Amino acid sequence: MASELDVRARLQRAGQEHLLRFCAELAPGPRAALLAQLELLEPEALREHCRRAAAACARPPAPAPDLAARLRPLPPERVGCASGVAPQTRRLWEEEGFHQIALNKVAVLLLAGGQGTRLGVTYPKGMYQVGLPSQKTLYQLQAERIRRVEQLAGERYGTRCTVPWYIMTSEFTLGPTAKFFKEHDFFHLDPNNVVMFEQRMLPAVTFDGRAILEQKDKVAMAPDGNGGLYCALADHQVLEDMERRGVEFVHVYCVDNILVRLADPVFIGFCVLRGADCGAKVVEKASPEEPVGVVCQVDGVPQVVEYSEISPETARLRAPGGGLLYNAGNICNHFFTRDFLQMATREFEPLLKPHVAVKKVPYVDDQGNPVKPLEPNGIKMEKFVFDVLPFAKNFVAFQVLRGEEFSPLKNADSAERDNPSTARRALLSQHHRWALQAGAHFLDAHGARLPEQPSPPGSGEPPAICEISPLVSYSGEGLEVYLRGREFGSPLILDVDTARTLQA
Repeated sequence: MASELDVRARLQRAGQEHLLRFCAELAPGPRAALLAQLELLEPEALREHCRRAAAACARPPAPAPDLAARLRPLPPERVGCASGVAPQTRRLWEEEGFHQIALNKVAVLLLAGGQGTRLGVTYPKGMYQVGLPSQKTLYQLQAERIRRVEQLAGERYGTRCTVPWYIMTSEFTLGPTAKFFKEHDFFHLDPNNVVMFEQRMLPAVTFDGRAILEQKDKVAMAPDGNGGLYCALADHQVLEDMERRGVEFVHVYCVDNILVRLADPVFIGFCVLRGADCGAKVVEKASPEEPVGVVCQVDGVPQVVEYSEISPETARLRAPGGGLLYNAGNICNHFFTRDFLQMATREFEPLLKPHVAVKKVPYVDDQGNPVKPLEPNGIKMEKFVFDVLPFAKNFVAFQVLRGEEFSPLKNADSAERDNPSTARRALLSQHHRWALQAGAHFLDAHGARLPEQPSPPGSGEPPAICEISPLVSYSGEGLEVYLRGREFGSPLILDVDTARTLQA
């Protein structure tokens, strides 16, 4: 380990010597921990990081004055749609996806480095329960969807197949996530097929370009955004692991979408048959003001343009059919070939520009007292996973129905949207629709049949509570054998044991 003298010299080169201002009063253990943390910060990179953070924050966010003239929707030939397409076309995409899964060529990669701060919890979001009757966490739902899609592909092709699960964590989430998976026996997945790796951390910076000391013996660090994926893939030789397993196609997604379809055969098949090296699932924007990025073209190149970068006038533009012209909302759900990811790690990553996130960062004042700021006081620099889209040679987008595939969990229940209640209702409403489509009937407390018109997505609690295990049905398939013509009280929890009983 480097000496205090060496570390101080390095910090002087970076212009950040203030990080050692309490070093002399620290006990040997905390002092060693601080020096070890600081030793990892390369001086020139630290100086440039702090300079860029302060400079970027000083520029007020505003739509680029010439952006509207450079902006275009994606051309129709680059966009597929999960609904409204001919059934035979959808079956063709699905069959191709299952075929690739059966050949062990598909992996899923979870972006799970962020903390649940906005949700109001101190543990990783994947460990959160939204209040389902089964009390399943996001991690369990996702693990069971992997097991089900492996089963469906294996049954179609008479083989055993594996969809490896790569999980990108951070310094904050790796330990709790690994412990949680071990405690739950990896949700009956083979632990050898669950690969966790850690993304890099970057110091939080004050508005005037000084790295923030969170405690006397600790620098305030933050994950480098989900775009830190590309450095992390290289740091931990993840792509080499994929190559050894024969993986060629990777489905990348965020942890907080309760409706996410892992290794979605329809999406995978669509992208493969289109020869895409990069793809993105999108949903139709709910309104011009919805705060989601838009997948579109700038100067003829595909990219995600953040909602804050588009003027209100441009956001309200309408297409000839009456819908929003820029309606392809980004949901952080991507397809990549392994070859493209290799290019991204080797060539594209250094070209990605960091984004500014202004946050409330705990710190110690000049007297060493801990402070939890009430207003934003620091800058976290992030890269986004979609920043590589402009480098794709053959990019495609795939539009899916929001009510079937997108309900993010970002906020506590005190917020109006994207909270545990909206996530729970989205899943239970979806399962209620699936049950009705399969021919089930639901009864009220007095034995009378409830209305059999499914509730529109986002309309509140469904008339009856129905939760269907992903181990029974991945996307609503195969439920008729258990439900057609039967009557059920509420709640109905259709798990594997209940399904066996109904089939007997």
